[in-house]
Amino acid sequence: MSRLSAQMAPLQARWRSLARREQTLLMAAGAVVGVAVLWWLLMAPALQTLRTAPARHAELDTQLQHMQALQTEAQQLQAVPRARSGDAVRTLQASVAQRLGAAAQMSTTSDRATVTLKGAPAERVADWLSQVRNAAHAVPVEVRLVRSTAAASAAKPATPGGATPPAATQPASDGLPRWDGTVVLALPPN
Repeated sequence: MSRLSAQMAPLQARWRSLARREQTLLMAAGAVVGVAVLWWLLMAPALQTLRTAPARHAELDTQLQHMQALQTEAQQLQAVPRARSGDAVRTLQASVAQRLGAAAQMSTTSDRATVTLKGAPAERVADWLSQVRNAAHAVPVEVRLVRSTAAASAAKPATPGGATPPAATQPASDGLPRWDGTVVLALPPN
């Protein structure tokens, strides 16, 4: 304690040597600095939090709604009875024929199905993936797709008797994107 008072002695002597007006000005300056420091350390962060709270609250509400929607979807998927592998393969074959037509070919192994796409319309591929996930309980485990380089405006193939082929097998002349590649799906267990 004596060491501290020895170090403070010159400062106290200097303080006493100042005029009363100078002491008052120094105390006022110290008070202003003290208030500014308290403002920056205590009040400014709290006010900033209050200003940003409504936007952050809205963002968190949006995230909560999204998570609740995912929870509801997961519960619906859990409530659907499990499909057997044989049923899933038949459902998958039917959906490939119905949604993708001649633009896709499917091969199966024990627990996987590989669908090869050639110029398949992107919108139909998206619809088909959604359908197989829900109907056949098949989950995509590997997807390798590239934008098709085939001319989108190729002539429509003719069928015997001059009939027009079904819409799923017609090449698009609408300029929409098409995919080439493979989709590997995991089939449900037996």
